[in-house]
Order: sequence, then C-alpha cells, then structure tokens
Amino acid sequence: MAKEVKTNEYKESLLRISRVSKTVKGGRRISFSVLAAVGDNNGKVGIGLGKANGVPDAIKKAIASAKKNMVTVSLKGGTLPHEQIGKFNATSVLLKPATEGTGVIAGSAAREILELVGVKDVLTKIRGSRNKDNIARATIDGLSKLRSVEEVARLRGKTVEEIIR
Repeated sequence: MAKEVKTNEYKESLLRISRVSKTVKGGRRISFSVLAAVGDNNGKVGIGLGKANGVPDAIKKAIASAKKNMVTVSLKGGTLPHEQIGKFNATSVLLKPATEGTGVIAGSAAREILELVGVKDVLTKIRGSRNKDNIARATIDGLSKLRSVEEVARLRGKTVEEIIR
C-alpha cells in the first residue's frame, strides 16, 4: 500500500489511504483520508494528514501538511545515536541503534518513516496499538527526542570528552 514518489529534494511515501463516509440527511457523503510521510534521507522527516473528496486532492493536502511538520533528527552514521522510546496515545515504539549491515528491522509505518529519514541500521519494537497513525506519530516522537553527543555536550556546557567518560 505504501507508494513512494520522488520529488525535487524530498521523498514521499503514502502510509494509509482510507475511504471515509459521513451519514447525512440525504444519504452518505464519501471522502478520503490520507496519511503521508516526507523525508530527505538526511535527517529530516515529517508526517501529515489530508482529507478531501478525491484521492489526488487528499494526497496533495497530506504531503503539504507533512512538509510543514518536518522534524530534524540527529543521526550517527547510518544508525541512531542512542536508544529511545517514542510514545503517542496507546502506542509506544522502541528505537534501538544497530550495527552496520543489520538493516531496518521495523514494521508498519515505522519502517517507512525510518527509511525516509535516512536510517540504514535500526531495531524497533512496537507496543500497544497497531494503528498506523499512532505508530507514525510515536516514531516521529522518538526520533525528535534523539540527541547527538555534541548536542548534549553543548547543552550541558561541557566538552564531548567529559560526556563520553
């Protein structure tokens, strides 16, 4: 279901396309809801939700929303700098750095988002709800909490060597 589209600098991925209906006096109104992710394979990723009467319009809205909600992620080579748990509602996603050559071991929306951000080696575990929207938001939460050694040292007013010890 995840379809990838290559644009100028961002790679786009459709995580979910749903047909939704609203019952009104005259019958049912059909519309579409799309969850999309956008990333640059270099530490930036975002997710967005778009709703419209037609699928193409919903996709455009979702991608525009994802580009507005981009977060910058600290990466360490092709993996993550440290272990982190991202949470959203009933879903929690454990993101764990892996050695080179492991690959992206993740399921559902977490895999798409991690590939769009540029992670090559990572282990994940999804706990709680398996709802794609919640998994996507929990993954983004976990990625946005990641800090590199340099960032931590700068925030604490120390050198990198003092932090590593």
